[in-house]
Amino acid sequence: MSFPIPIISVVIGVAILLLGRKLFWLFVAALGFALGIQIAPHLVHEPSPALALTFALVLGFAGALIALLLQKLAIGVVGFLAGARLAVALGSAFFVNHAHYDIVTFVIGGILGAILLLSLFDWALILFSSIEGAHLIQSAIPLPPTGTTILVVALVVVGVVVQASMMRRGRVATQ
Repeated sequence: MSFPIPIISVVIGVAILLLGRKLFWLFVAALGFALGIQIAPHLVHEPSPALALTFALVLGFAGALIALLLQKLAIGVVGFLAGARLAVALGSAFFVNHAHYDIVTFVIGGILGAILLLSLFDWALILFSSIEGAHLIQSAIPLPPTGTTILVVALVVVGVVVQASMMRRGRVATQ
């Protein structure tokens, strides 16, 4: 799910794509916001745009606050949410009857994402933030399915390369 305003989606997507590892709190806030937009219709039947936006803002703010105050917990939660969103997206892309297994896919993807992010924090954060940033950017750009796939893959590669080079430069500077 993209942000309501495409420009905001692109700006935050670029920030997360290129700086997701350094701006961990923004990555968490964006995930919370996107999750709030997705969950609102499940909690309230046909929520008004204002209610969905309020719910998303509350989840985004809570995510940023948790990321700043309770980083280990936030790492596990973000890994769970990012892994779950990725698993559901992959399930819907590759399986016709994916809706029957959305909850199972969400939970399994979430558990795998949490384990991955906790054990390989830097690299998993780079990968997940690049994927989420690419998703936010592509959601604001109307393209045919093939163009969307090419754009997302290219953006993920750019995000991983940029963030990995920044991480490497940071380690070289501290030695």
